[in-house]
Amino acid sequence: MIAPKRRISKQRKHKRRSSVWKLDMPGMVKCSHCGEYHLSHRVCGHCGYYNGKEVIKMDEEKKGA
Repeated sequence: MIAPKRRISKQRKHKRRSSVWKLDMPGMVKCSHCGEYHLSHRVCGHCGYYNGKEVIKMDEEKKGA
């Protein structure tokens, strides 16, 4: 087994790991039916449409709001 030649300092270790916690923004796309933003490859929560077809029947008062 090969052992490290020198100890890695805390500062060097933390500097290397500093960008790990950052998260990317999820892929938001505009709905082709109502224009609201929603996650890609998901049914639009505002109008219930996915890929140009109505998947979920939404109430009229919810569609308007």
